[in-house]
Amino acid sequence: MKAAAIENSRSRREELGQFLTATPVANFMASLFGPLPQTVRLLDAGAGAGSLTAAFVSRCCEKRDGVRAIEAILYEVDSEILDSLVATMRDSERLCSGAGIRFSFTIHQTDFIHEMSPRIAGDLFDALPPQFDAAIANPPYRKISTDSAVRRALRSIGVESTNLYTGFIALIQRLLVPGGQLVGITPRSFCNGPYFRPFREDFLSHMELRRLHLFESRKAAFRDDSVLQENIIFHAVKGRNQPRELTISSSSGEQGGNITETVFPFADIVHPNDAEKFIHIPSTASHATAKETMDGLNSSLASLGVTVSTGRVVDFRLKDALRKVPEHGTVPLLYPCHFNGGAVHWPKLEARKPNAILDSAQTRPWLVPSGVYLLTKRFTSKEERRRLVACLFDPDEVKAEWVGFENHLNYFHANGHGLERTLAVGLYAFLNSTVVDQYFRRFSGHTQVNATDLRTLAYPDRDTLQAMGRDMKTLDLSQDEIDQLVTKHLHARR
Repeated sequence: MKAAAIENSRSRREELGQFLTATPVANFMASLFGPLPQTVRLLDAGAGAGSLTAAFVSRCCEKRDGVRAIEAILYEVDSEILDSLVATMRDSERLCSGAGIRFSFTIHQTDFIHEMSPRIAGDLFDALPPQFDAAIANPPYRKISTDSAVRRALRSIGVESTNLYTGFIALIQRLLVPGGQLVGITPRSFCNGPYFRPFREDFLSHMELRRLHLFESRKAAFRDDSVLQENIIFHAVKGRNQPRELTISSSSGEQGGNITETVFPFADIVHPNDAEKFIHIPSTASHATAKETMDGLNSSLASLGVTVSTGRVVDFRLKDALRKVPEHGTVPLLYPCHFNGGAVHWPKLEARKPNAILDSAQTRPWLVPSGVYLLTKRFTSKEERRRLVACLFDPDEVKAEWVGFENHLNYFHANGHGLERTLAVGLYAFLNSTVVDQYFRRFSGHTQVNATDLRTLAYPDRDTLQAMGRDMKTLDLSQDEIDQLVTKHLHARR
């Protein structure tokens, strides 16, 4: 295929939210299914070229565990891939014939959500929804707007979803018979964050998790696509009783690559009293150790008298007020590019971003009075060592009466004003520690750090944070020195 054709195909897939499953990943997903009935009614919603159904068929033919018939129902809206999908199903038909398994398939070139939502809702003139014993899914990944037809269709059956992939999974689970199995590969983002809370509540109320699998590389599952999200594979069974233990595994995603497995108490994955229903996923021993440490902390930002907010300045809305070079009548405007070794380097004239913003009646509501603030990046690159990157804004170093924090920053403050210095430095040490980074990675699979994520963290008490702040004589410490300082004070409080 010529380069232009490949690029057009990739662009079309991204428009549809379609990321095709690599064969090694599809085979691994199929291997996760437990015992199946003699006749398996299989659902593959968002089938693509059919690699998932083909892998499921291969598993049944090789395992020979009593499956006598497979009735596959597939949904795919992309007309350009239908010929490949049909060819894959014909191959599966021949494979089943050789194994003594009856195979039939039906391909629906219709939108899965728009077709199934009214049937599940029981609309008067729609046929009853089908039921399935097994589903294997790589659903499309794309945000859906509040007023879209897809969002309205999902709401008609009581599903609140901000993304196609969670909408697909919510529908699929409703089509499974009791004890029916679902193996899916999706972004990990549903595991945390306020937007996915309704989905987590719904999913955990109707599906019993049996296995969670992570990839060591962010690119492992979809090598040919620009996927920034970490992806996760899960195996779940239709039912209401979560297991006492859950297997967490990880691999490189390569064919024949080593798979590591660890069994954890389910209560370590979804904390029993967590109203948010965050799904914590420890993939290394350090993640488990980080959880133990963080579980010993019982202070919240509110109890510390501290708030964290998203930077107020949305630059494109105040474009006329921005200045590349500071001038009379302007105040500092800070971006992530102004972070420099734990402190703010301002102005940064060689940067592409503005360095200042006019101080006027129009802009004043978006500025904050000068003071000591702790800043964190809302977005980190995949290459950065830490997911959480904190920096101190020191008014002694950047002289101004007011300051602007751009929207790609979070800032910690005390009721809209600066923090007490030793408390701010203590928070700086804590948030830049490895233990907090490892804990954050347990429940966040993306590079975004929102103010809500920072509010849900547990923190040391005020005395401990201030002791850290007094002990930290300079911000320019190595990672090991920060970790030693934080560990010393966390152990001292016990």
